[in-house]
Amino acid sequence: MSEKLVRGRLLSFCAKPQARDDDSAYRYIEDGALLVRNGTIAAMGSFDEVRTQADEGVQIDDYRGKLIMPGFIDPHMHFPQMQVLASYAGSLLEWLNTYTFVEEQRFSDSVHAARIADHLMDEFIRNGTTTASAFCSVHPGSVDAYFTAASHRNMLMLGGKVMMDREAPEALTDTPQSSYDDTKAGIEKWHGLGRNYYVITPRFAITSTPEQLEAAGALAKEFPDLHIQTHLNENKNEIAFTNELYPEAGDYFGIYEKYGLVGDKSLFGHCIHMSDRERDAMFDTNSVAVFCPTSNMFIGSGHFDWQNMEGDQKQGRIGLATDIGGGTSISMLRTMDEGYKVLQLQGQRLPPLVSFYQATLGNAEALSLQDRIGTLAEGSDADFIVLDATATPVMKLRMETVFDLEQELFLLQTMGDDRAIVETYIAGEALKSKLGG
Repeated sequence: MSEKLVRGRLLSFCAKPQARDDDSAYRYIEDGALLVRNGTIAAMGSFDEVRTQADEGVQIDDYRGKLIMPGFIDPHMHFPQMQVLASYAGSLLEWLNTYTFVEEQRFSDSVHAARIADHLMDEFIRNGTTTASAFCSVHPGSVDAYFTAASHRNMLMLGGKVMMDREAPEALTDTPQSSYDDTKAGIEKWHGLGRNYYVITPRFAITSTPEQLEAAGALAKEFPDLHIQTHLNENKNEIAFTNELYPEAGDYFGIYEKYGLVGDKSLFGHCIHMSDRERDAMFDTNSVAVFCPTSNMFIGSGHFDWQNMEGDQKQGRIGLATDIGGGTSISMLRTMDEGYKVLQLQGQRLPPLVSFYQATLGNAEALSLQDRIGTLAEGSDADFIVLDATATPVMKLRMETVFDLEQELFLLQTMGDDRAIVETYIAGEALKSKLGG
């Protein structure tokens, strides 16, 4: 039996904070400890209390003074776009055609796909991201590379081959039948193997014919427990083109409704330009809107309206994500910072406790995986991170005038990056310290 104690200041959410002083939404323990056994959290509490539950001579990883919390979760990103980061373009469709589709063709090469997958997983670890949901390329081999790299590190990852049979270079298109066959084969090969979750992934309505969306819907019926991920209402030109391709649907979300691609495990990236009907339909189907602030600003798509998508009764489900490579940073700290600014521009508030809830338990709930990840609760997977709010000279200087947890969290999200991540634990194993430079 593998066992260790990890000591430090513990922070774990049990609900979304409803106010800045809502201390009922989280547990904070100044001198706390996690007892990790065989990749899961066996106990959480004060160090003195948890120490009595461990074996004599147990290994103790001592981070006193540092903050320990669940690992960050990124519910929307594109694995083949690691080398598309920082690509200049004027709009979404221009960016896709000029850079993204060109780059994704390289993933027909299994060696290239494996190299980028290894880099991606290491960057996740470096930045404290322990789980993500990724769009792979159209090539089944890209899925193999992604899950192989994740499995090698024992990471809990979600992902799937994109289905796209039109409006893309010929080298990147499949067919309705081949996309069904390749996805089904990927499900049988990877879903449930280790910590892997396969996701049904029609890229977006523009790049799928009605026949392909029918095939995606057939997969959703055949595998009702699987996640589905796609895009929705990101850019006005994209929306206009989508409605030209599917005039009978009434609106963008109506397309996905028609083909049975909505529900409590359906993740819709962006959701910026939403009609009232689409928003209400998302509420009714319990579908998830995923906010991607750095991408939305970089591509100039617009500002996500959190209050509108959450709803008056807080019935809307929301995720917060990087959307690499339209997004400009793999860091969830940087993503929280930009999300705060997007909402500030609209007169909305995103308090730091809510930001860190969202990046951990909130995103776990968006993925319907809160029983496994996003928390330090006993029985959950031991995916957690250690943060240092004095990681840089300027952060250390600012910390001299920080006097409570909320201020510390806000400093971390405003000024922090990968340097603020002291360690990343995956299934109880410290992996960041094992990375090269």
